[in-house]
Amino acid sequence: MSDITTREDAEKYITDNHIEFVSVRFTDLLGTQQHFTVPADRFSSEGFTNGFFFDGSSIKGFQGIEKSDMKLIPDVDTIYIDPFRTHKTMVCDFSIVDPYTDEPYSRDPRQVATKAEAYLRTTGVADTAIFAPEAEFFMFDKVRYDTRVNTSFYDVDSAEAAWNSGSQNNGPDEQDVPNKGIHEHMGEGYFPVPPLDHNQDVRDQMMKTSPGDIVLGRCPAGGAGPGADRYNTLLHAADDLMKYKYIVKNTAAQYGKVVTFMPKPLAGENGTGMHNHQSLWKDGKPLFYGDGYGQLSDIARWYIGGLIKHAGSVMAFTNPTTNSYRRLVPGYEAPVDLVYSARNRSAAIRIPIAGSSPAAKRIEFRVPDPTANPYLAFSAEMMAGLDGVLNRIEPPDPIDKDLYELPPEQAKGIKVVPGSLGETLDILEADHDFLMQGDVFTQDLLDQWVKIKRDEILQLRLTPTPQEFDMYFDA
Repeated sequence: MSDITTREDAEKYITDNHIEFVSVRFTDLLGTQQHFTVPADRFSSEGFTNGFFFDGSSIKGFQGIEKSDMKLIPDVDTIYIDPFRTHKTMVCDFSIVDPYTDEPYSRDPRQVATKAEAYLRTTGVADTAIFAPEAEFFMFDKVRYDTRVNTSFYDVDSAEAAWNSGSQNNGPDEQDVPNKGIHEHMGEGYFPVPPLDHNQDVRDQMMKTSPGDIVLGRCPAGGAGPGADRYNTLLHAADDLMKYKYIVKNTAAQYGKVVTFMPKPLAGENGTGMHNHQSLWKDGKPLFYGDGYGQLSDIARWYIGGLIKHAGSVMAFTNPTTNSYRRLVPGYEAPVDLVYSARNRSAAIRIPIAGSSPAAKRIEFRVPDPTANPYLAFSAEMMAGLDGVLNRIEPPDPIDKDLYELPPEQAKGIKVVPGSLGETLDILEADHDFLMQGDVFTQDLLDQWVKIKRDEILQLRLTPTPQEFDMYFDA
């Protein structure tokens, strides 16, 4: 959150910083940020009085053409200066309302997050939900892909990747440089120092450009992660994540590289997750610290119970693509076992070591990935956890063993995540009452979400893959 809270603050900021244009930002149902640009004086004169109107039928998942007019209203608390524009441009996130009634638009993800925070306060359990996502990504030097009726392929490349160890040249970004043999081994690219790490300067620039406390670690094959956004309230943590993705992608582009948040872009390599740290607070005091297992309170334990109980439904929003489930495969690094544990990264819910400070006590839901729309994902997670608190849902007993190495007889009784997007949608259709409390998620939004996602599944079912040609062409 910024220090700008009123129209007067925003107008002073525009004057003091010599702002020429304002980028009007909003997020569509699937989690893609949209925008248009207006002169700064028009933002001041129109944005706060009438709002800005746009064609909702041009945005996937929003309105039909017969009811296409929608209205945007600013949240000045999200203002920052765009570091990538030639002319001085200020970014501001907007929420969507009905153009006639000013009622929140049910399919606006930001309004869902706003309603989730409001509902939390009405329960009396807590007044604030705090989130911090770790959104991992891969960074490549070259990407090509195509799908037609007669062909389908993808081709990604990175100068530091192991598969370039035998190339004549150093890699796709250094075609005229003889290969020096400085390439990562597969699965060993988390913590190397330069020159084995080819992209340190890029990540340094990402951190320098990003406002707030952002830390970039490493992933193999040209990747980087996690990006730990600073802790913030549910709504503004989602705003921060959209800002983070914008900065990371544009900084990479300045260096001639490309970033993807796709969960599984490489076969046989670990994918990208988005581990979501979260906790509840009331009257400025943390509610997850206690004297139970892992120094958890009863509220924290029940929150975990709700998250585990409703995990299948929640994953329709936290893992919303068919590619998400190529990462969530039993026996590999991504957590698929729906249990909780202190320190144990093989569990779906981890209790990070946070010292003795009650304020640092939190849980980490490790299943999500960064294709999620954060406004919907964080809201769904909180609504599931809150349902656990309200109904005192007990989670399964914690497990401190390596879940990947459990004997079959012990692993047999552990609940695991759904194995496909279709399975999560089936669960969502059967279990969604907890999401609709306080009108946070509406039936209209849920129906539209399921429709879009089932259309995506059908598209994949109708398309043969290169792997299938490799396996079955000579049948």
